[in-house]
Amino acid sequence: MIVPRLPDTRAAAAPTAPAVADDALALDNRRFAEAVGHAAGRLRDAGVGPGDVVGLLLPNRVELLIAVFAAWRLSAAVTPVNPALAPPEVAFQTSDAGVGVVVVEPGASVDLPGVTLIECSDLLASTTHADAVDVQPTQVALLIYTAGTTGTPKGVMITHGNIDAMTSTFVDHFAFTADDHSLLVLPLFHANGVVLGTLSPLRAGGQATIVGRFNAESFFPAVEKHRPTYFSAVPAIYAMLTALPDDVVPDTSSLRFGICGAAPMPADLIGRFEDRYGVPIVEGYGLSETTTASAINPVHGLRKPGTVGPPLPGQRIRIVDAELQDVPAGATGEVLIAGEVVMAGYLNRPEATADTVVDGWLRTGDVGRFDGDGCLQLVDRVKDMIIRGGENLYPKEIENQIYRHADVFEAAVVGRPHDVLGEVPIAYVSFRSGTRTTTDDVAASLREELAKVKQPVEIIELDDIPKNPVGKIDKPALRRLDSDNRR
Repeated sequence: MIVPRLPDTRAAAAPTAPAVADDALALDNRRFAEAVGHAAGRLRDAGVGPGDVVGLLLPNRVELLIAVFAAWRLSAAVTPVNPALAPPEVAFQTSDAGVGVVVVEPGASVDLPGVTLIECSDLLASTTHADAVDVQPTQVALLIYTAGTTGTPKGVMITHGNIDAMTSTFVDHFAFTADDHSLLVLPLFHANGVVLGTLSPLRAGGQATIVGRFNAESFFPAVEKHRPTYFSAVPAIYAMLTALPDDVVPDTSSLRFGICGAAPMPADLIGRFEDRYGVPIVEGYGLSETTTASAINPVHGLRKPGTVGPPLPGQRIRIVDAELQDVPAGATGEVLIAGEVVMAGYLNRPEATADTVVDGWLRTGDVGRFDGDGCLQLVDRVKDMIIRGGENLYPKEIENQIYRHADVFEAAVVGRPHDVLGEVPIAYVSFRSGTRTTTDDVAASLREELAKVKQPVEIIELDDIPKNPVGKIDKPALRRLDSDNRR
């Protein structure tokens, strides 16, 4: 496999060429390979071996990338953990993934009984060294956790073969070379940040620079300082950048393009960004379950704002009806995807895997259609997922936490449109008769159990939550109610 051995192959080919950097550390290929070898030795001494899973509870920083390659050097997998998760959420992911070792920030206070914690600074300080172990295409490389309609996060098993196919496609599609330089603003606990933002430019001989948590005011100064050739972002980031004061006139001449994914981006927003900054935006579409992307507009050629472009080479996309039969050309239906990038399945969840991957086709739960030029247009979502600033939020997961409050009778979470973030979650609750519990009490309990991004921006009490004719909670009615109340 090509990707797991990139540090060694790059060091042999161009030892002094830049590899990875952040605000505190910059490594050329030789130093990057040495750091990976020593970090692998530290993980090995902690008991990590083939088939194990290493947890990475870190913000975006170079040490996270070193840990990824160090684990792969030992034929182990990694599961990046969102550092903003609440302690119960961190405990669930690490336990579900069978993690025995977690890499954390220096001085971090993390309570994970039975798990060995290694500070990321210890990886760099290690004096031991581990030789590389062979990996196979079918071995799991990444476990990316994503919630589902049940509200229970699931580990998406991305194999080395998946990553090899996806990075090869990206290198070809974007014509990446050793001159390309990624400015990484998306989190490394998402497949996009790992695969498109880091592994793909490294595979092409290029480099990646991490700028940490996104800030609109500091983004273009970082572009002018580092001179990247591309970056990948979500619609909320582009919205914030277009909202900068008119006197912000940055030098964007190094940028070949920007990539937008995670949520549909309005065509007028694409136009505003391109007109103001002179950087073309290519919109794409994919899921963690397809190792990042399945359709992307080209940088050169027919680029259609409002669509996510044609299927990428090596992937097939079908539009089907409820019986999974192909619909007529131009008709709307569920988007199905097949190809070498489709995940191996959900960890320890054979039933969920069987429901999602049918005869080799991944059921995305998204609704779309192909236009006359063969470009995919996303219409809606079968699932009730809320996309907040590029983060996928699943109402059922939030509802499950609300229902843990004994005085809650019914609860429903829906998305509210937001000019910058796209959507934000709001919750409707009804309480059991006679209780003195308030919506403030519910909000306080959620702050202890859910990451901030998942917490509803408003919790609204209703005497009775509306139902449809078969007795199910009527979420369309709740969305209409919210819209009416905000007029």
